[in-house]
Amino acid sequence: MKLTPLEIKQQQFEKTLRGFDVADVQSFLTLVSNEVEHLLNKNKELEDQIDKLNDRVRHYERVEEALHETLQTTKESVAQKLDGAKAEAQNKIDKAEMQAEGILKEANHQRQQIRQNIQRLLEKREEIIAGMNSYLENSQESLSKFGKDELGIFNLPKEDLQVAQDSAEERKPRFELDEEEPDTEETKSKKEEEIDLSLPPGTEHLDDILDEID
Repeated sequence: MKLTPLEIKQQQFEKTLRGFDVADVQSFLTLVSNEVEHLLNKNKELEDQIDKLNDRVRHYERVEEALHETLQTTKESVAQKLDGAKAEAQNKIDKAEMQAEGILKEANHQRQQIRQNIQRLLEKREEIIAGMNSYLENSQESLSKFGKDELGIFNLPKEDLQVAQDSAEERKPRFELDEEEPDTEETKSKKEEEIDLSLPPGTEHLDDILDEID
């Protein structure tokens, strides 16, 4: 049975002949009533504080739960972004390796073609040199045979030699137009071009090119 301070104050006792002093009982009841009232008020304050603390604890629990969810979401997002960045980096690396492999393959192919072209040019050069040597040897042989005068048929007597010299003087040009034209800058450049065309163009640089490629 729960008693209130007012019930304690208003509590009545039956009187007997040899009972307690009414004033003392009433005073004690008043003291007890005041103490109970104080305790009830204190208990109410504590209950209010407990309710406030419980509300604060529930608030902190909600905040903690929200932070936990946010942290978990952030960790998952970071992990996804990290995985995506790794995958993208790997794709770029693979693509760069493929491109580098293609470039090296193409460079090796071009290098092989250049070497083949240079080899053909060298073979052509050797053919030209061999042809020129053969031509010069044949010409030298023909000239040697032509220069021989074993029978002495090309030795003219002194009288015939004098007549031949006089005839040569008579055939000298009488006019300046018949004389050989002096070399000009244009004729010199043409002669140099004719001389340069006697050898294949770029022949003098083939050895340097091969050394540079190797």
